[in-house]
Amino acid sequence: MEEIPLLNYRAIMRNKEGIKILLFKPIDIQKHRDIVIKFRRDSFKVSFGDSTGFGEDEDYLHWLRNKTCNHPKGFVLIEEDGKVIGQLELSVKEFQGKRIGYVNLYYLIPEERGLGKGKELHNYAKQFFKDNFVQEYHLRVSPTNTAAIGFYRNNGMVEVGPEADGKVIRMKGELYNPFVI
Repeated sequence: MEEIPLLNYRAIMRNKEGIKILLFKPIDIQKHRDIVIKFRRDSFKVSFGDSTGFGEDEDYLHWLRNKTCNHPKGFVLIEEDGKVIGQLELSVKEFQGKRIGYVNLYYLIPEERGLGKGKELHNYAKQFFKDNFVQEYHLRVSPTNTAAIGFYRNNGMVEVGPEADGKVIRMKGELYNPFVI
């Protein structure tokens, strides 16, 4: 089987309407400015009930610029039939003396949730982390976002514990990577 490089990664899905192809394309901040802000802001509404914790647009874009420089394959938009339907933000960082993968954002527009596409985002994330030689990845989720928690559990993640005075729960998943000792 031919390995597909992560830039311009494609996921092929079969459903009752036929075959669907999801394209994973690097974020171009100038070109995609409005959509990444919209998606990130909506993720705060879904997670916390409103977007007040999102902060200022320019602060987010500054953070995104820095992150995309370090991990360009980790910051992608997901496109289907020419329409942007989602966003991923993935990085590698240190946590408690260990190098881990970190999911900053899994996002699908509301009408695309619950259709199996989240699994494709998760598969992309796991491949990104394997390519970056980490064996463990984390994310933080609002305890009120029960749909997300269920999705993460169904994909093998476990709760580590509450953080930020209980505002979020840290979860982790593990990967088998024969190249990491």
